[in-house]
Amino acid sequence: MNPLRDDTYRQITGLMHEVCGLSFADSKKPLVSSRLSPRIQRLGMGGFEDYLALITSGQDQGELQVAIDLLTTNETYFFREPAHFDLLQQELLATRPTSLSVWSAASSFGDEAYSVAMLLADLQLRTQGPAQWSVLGTDISDRVLRSAAQAIFPQERLRQVSDERLRRHCLRGEGESEGLVQIKESLRRRVHFGQVNLFHPIEGIGPFDVVFLRNVLIYFDPPTKTAVVDRVLKLLRPGGLFFIGTAEGRVPCETPLQVLGPGAFRKGAVS
Repeated sequence: MNPLRDDTYRQITGLMHEVCGLSFADSKKPLVSSRLSPRIQRLGMGGFEDYLALITSGQDQGELQVAIDLLTTNETYFFREPAHFDLLQQELLATRPTSLSVWSAASSFGDEAYSVAMLLADLQLRTQGPAQWSVLGTDISDRVLRSAAQAIFPQERLRQVSDERLRRHCLRGEGESEGLVQIKESLRRRVHFGQVNLFHPIEGIGPFDVVFLRNVLIYFDPPTKTAVVDRVLKLLRPGGLFFIGTAEGRVPCETPLQVLGPGAFRKGAVS
């Protein structure tokens, strides 16, 4: 298969920006090529130009979704950036809310959403957390959402989960499933998943007490980052907690936020 041409790369990434706000620098051309090449070969196509014609034709929205899936899936694991979960627990122990609604706004395979659920279930078990709570995980990728709903993970992804938590919330695979774990049904029923494109107006969900929007802003250019963050923050209650990736820098938004720590904020007050 011929290499990805510069003009074809610009058209593919331009389409991604138009559809869902994704922004790719010129330096990301090898990444785009490596992620799309196997799919193009599997379809028996001649090259990137044929694939571009397919996803821009409007005749196969399913294949456009596949392309989005391939270009947005990133590494994730349970209790990533543990300081955020520590802060959330401290806040709940200090305020003792009776109910809590949490949104994992870029949930990928569900690691983050189920991590939050484990924390809340454990607090509830000790009668130190809200009696009523729910977790919603959303993503633009239909493929990762289907996987998240199944709640089956390589054990390596739960490397930061204690043995006690694993026993309480997970079933270990045996035989052909050795090395895999599944979240128990008692926890799965508290976590729901749905498809949301953060680039478009968000309707039918919220408001939330806590929002995680971590490690997704890196895909957007500065104007899109601001629009996405403000759009998400509209669904966060005043005084609610907001988390982004610790390496994502300053929050680009118009909504007033109080800084609580790296990547951690409270809505409604200027720091």
